[in-house]
Amino acid sequence: MPIDPSVAVGAELGQTSFSWESSDVLLYHLGIGAGADPLDPRELRYAYEKDLRVLPSFATVAATMRASEPPRVSFPGIEIDLAKVVHGSQSVTAHRPLPVAGKATASSRITDVFDKGKAAVIVQETDVTSEDGEPLWTAQSRIFARGEGGFGGERGPSERIDLPDREPDVTVSTATLPQQALLYRLCGDRNPLHADPGFAQAAGFDQPILHGLCTYGIVAKAVTDAVLDGDPTLVRSWSARFAGIVLPGETLRTKIWELDGKFVVSTESVERGAPVLADAVLQRV
Repeated sequence: MPIDPSVAVGAELGQTSFSWESSDVLLYHLGIGAGADPLDPRELRYAYEKDLRVLPSFATVAATMRASEPPRVSFPGIEIDLAKVVHGSQSVTAHRPLPVAGKATASSRITDVFDKGKAAVIVQETDVTSEDGEPLWTAQSRIFARGEGGFGGERGPSERIDLPDREPDVTVSTATLPQQALLYRLCGDRNPLHADPGFAQAAGFDQPILHGLCTYGIVAKAVTDAVLDGDPTLVRSWSARFAGIVLPGETLRTKIWELDGKFVVSTESVERGAPVLADAVLQRV
């Protein structure tokens, strides 16, 4: 069978050791649009090493910043068409403020496989520890595999979050750059879908699209700036579902509600009125 939950769930995906420097953090922050106002002290926390603070979403690229080849995608007990796989959602939980430089080890596993009928959802969790064994962060990604459902597994819980029936507490507009994807791809994701017009058109898009994890980082920063005075060390966790594409150069409108001690977030493209991030939650320390 293409998906065997009895083999897949709980399968260890191995360990990876990696390191990063402050220059990697600075490049990542610039790739998600930091430093737009170089005279703003809050922007310089992201873009200048003097008082550098690390946005937790950096965790999504820390292990691949210096990789020369894309990571191998292979899941025990799962045989699927990778052309039908999309990144469904992402979360990062910081167990302490992320260091501006360091060495770490990542241990990954499959924690769940859900049967959505016409699709399967593969949940991968990664724990990252420092050289001395201290927990740094935990990342979870949900991979949506179209056409791979119907294997008889559990449907799994819904991740949907009901937005409050009132006006948002804060609304933020963030302009992306026409060259945003070309900058962000230097953080390790060299997929030509984000750079090559011909490749993007063959994939069904009018032009190269922005990386989903770039949007994830852009909005994480926008919310942090809006509700935490631009201090990323106050972010405990950030999670979001990818609801649509972003075209480089578009403006993102992010609506934020404070609810039960957390911040619930929804982001759309202003130009197209289309959702890009949904069911998003930022929790502070």
